[in-house]
Amino acid sequence: MLPLVGDLAPPNKRAAALSIVVCGLTLGILIARVLSGVVANYTSWRTVYWIACGLQYLITILLWWFMPDYPSTNPGGLNYFKMLWSIVLMVPKHAILIQACLISFLTSATFTNFWTTLTFFLAGPPYHYSPLPIGLFGLIGIGGMAFGPVYARFVTDKFMPWLSVLVGLLMVLVAVTVGTYTGSLSIAGVVIQAIFHDAGMTTAQVANRSAIYSLEPKARNRINTVFMLGTFCGQLSGTAVGNHVYAQGGWIRSGSVSVGFCAGAILILCLRGPWESGWVGWHGGWSMRKKNHNSSDGKTMEKAMHTQPADRNCEIPPDLEKVDEEMAAVEHGGQDVQLSKG
Repeated sequence: MLPLVGDLAPPNKRAAALSIVVCGLTLGILIARVLSGVVANYTSWRTVYWIACGLQYLITILLWWFMPDYPSTNPGGLNYFKMLWSIVLMVPKHAILIQACLISFLTSATFTNFWTTLTFFLAGPPYHYSPLPIGLFGLIGIGGMAFGPVYARFVTDKFMPWLSVLVGLLMVLVAVTVGTYTGSLSIAGVVIQAIFHDAGMTTAQVANRSAIYSLEPKARNRINTVFMLGTFCGQLSGTAVGNHVYAQGGWIRSGSVSVGFCAGAILILCLRGPWESGWVGWHGGWSMRKKNHNSSDGKTMEKAMHTQPADRNCEIPPDLEKVDEEMAAVEHGGQDVQLSKG
């Protein structure tokens, strides 16, 4: 879905479009926590799975009704195994893709670490909450979701993605630090972490996607595959490490691990400047303003995707092709062209 948004949205508005969809995905995770908590509190846990099954069928129907038709970005076609191999070959070609994957790995680890251990933390001392208020805690993250599209519209789409990634990571770092070291003293610390952690992670994710989707416009699905691999591995690692550390040392120790993850993500970001084309360095300067305001990454001029006519077999008449060529010569070459009337 997200690569399709990258194809359909204009490059200079891509971050805002991506932010809306990413916020919807994250909001679904948060609402699922609330819904499952309420349902499990009053009915059987199996009811949650029946609801999930029904929602999957509903999504299928909605996709059939509302998903637009669009042509293939690779009309020549690649078989499945060649496509998988092309993903492997793609990874070492783009330093910014590796950087984005590592940052996403670490931020996703902090996300699942927080939301997984939060259930144990709120159910135990000093709060002893029941499943219902723990589930309702997911509603707090909605405030952070509302921040994403507005920020993307006025900042991410206007400046280099590097700046928004840094802002997002700093928000996550501050949120995790406050929640970790004040959460045992006041529930306000946990609330602050829930709001700003989700907002910061969404900001960083959208900015990274905006940057990497400019690398190979015809391979956005494959680029997204690499990026999501890093994201899901981070989520799995955050859940496993967070649960293990929480069982041994409690809330503060598991939160301290997330602080380390955030610091590592900021370090990885700072190894490459906003204009660096290599693996490490700050070549190109410190400016955060885009050189090309019609691109999503500030550097790459992209052609519009999915603008082909519906009938691909429709041919342009030779006379019109000749006129187009002559007009192009006048505009770009400056020669005096005599249009034939034959």
